[in-house]
Amino acid sequence: MSLEGQVALVTGASRGIGAATAKALAAAGAHVVLVARNAKDLEKIEEEIFEAGGSATIAPLDLAEPEGIARLATAISGRWKALDILVINAAVLPTLTPVWQIDAREFNQALTLNVLATQALLAGFDGMLRKSKDARVVGVTSSVGATPRAYWGAYGASKAAFDNLLNSYGQEVRNTAAIRVAVVDPGATRTKMRARAYPGEDPQTVKAPEVVADRIVALLGEQFASPHRIRVNQD
Repeated sequence: MSLEGQVALVTGASRGIGAATAKALAAAGAHVVLVARNAKDLEKIEEEIFEAGGSATIAPLDLAEPEGIARLATAISGRWKALDILVINAAVLPTLTPVWQIDAREFNQALTLNVLATQALLAGFDGMLRKSKDARVVGVTSSVGATPRAYWGAYGASKAAFDNLLNSYGQEVRNTAAIRVAVVDPGATRTKMRARAYPGEDPQTVKAPEVVADRIVALLGEQFASPHRIRVNQD
């Protein structure tokens, strides 16, 4: 599908699913704003997009930084009138541990990035999304947000809240704006986060991030009802 003329913003765009999605969006014609903490890693993805004939802008930012997202929204709105696609992908995985042993600092980090930053992104970009003729918000989640799993309590709780925020927002805007919301569960995917959670797993036995990215781009061309949820399985 063609996303020519559309502006997309992807968080966690320096690696894994975020990087693959950013490149897929650019290949489809969108101008992609790449957001992540590491400027050097973002520059690498930006260069790959340029070499493939796409266009992108890097926006190095720690989404957990107070007021950082508000500054980002101000900068983006100063350059573009509308935001057509918002992909909320950045997340942090706390140490897998029993609930009674959850480290408070790590739990706070997960809640800050996975939940509070999500609300701040929706608040900061709601105005630009409303100016689009067909805005889509895609949140990348995890199955443990919907189905609790032993030792995954900290991450699962943050993703349950993430899902709830996105679905609530989807219900709030579906009759008042041209904004549709989808939550995407990527399933087992070859990422650094996956490798941390399953250190003994052969990464070649799970799908590449590009499979998820292609499904996200395909979803953007579908007339899905909002809010919507899909799980990406290996073909």
